[in-house]
Amino acid sequence: MRILKALVVLTICVFGLSLLANASHNHNEFGVADHQRITFDNPMRVGDVLLPSGDYRVTHTMEGNDHVMVFRQLNTKKPAEAKVKCHLVPLKEKAERTRKIFEYNAAKEEVLRTLVFQGDMAQHEF
Repeated sequence: MRILKALVVLTICVFGLSLLANASHNHNEFGVADHQRITFDNPMRVGDVLLPSGDYRVTHTMEGNDHVMVFRQLNTKKPAEAKVKCHLVPLKEKAERTRKIFEYNAAKEEVLRTLVFQGDMAQHEF
């Protein structure tokens, strides 16, 4: 009986650990990292938010079937934050460098359209 209990506990532990491992790498199938850092040299409009220039931690998460990127400013007491849906477009090979592609809106603000992180296998389009 003890062996059966030990086997059940061990099975539950292995199952739980595998769930945690998959949760922390939920984007590996798309070839993108869950967390990155980016620097905006100028204010950048991300979704509906105009983020001030500075350093940001970027977290790629899932909300249901939607890919969502959260930009959170670093090194400040009141960090700016933006949350925006993205679409992943596969790349033929790992990105050699990080790239920000933006356009200007009517207010002459930089508006982020595409983000590629070095080492990722997909680009994020907004």
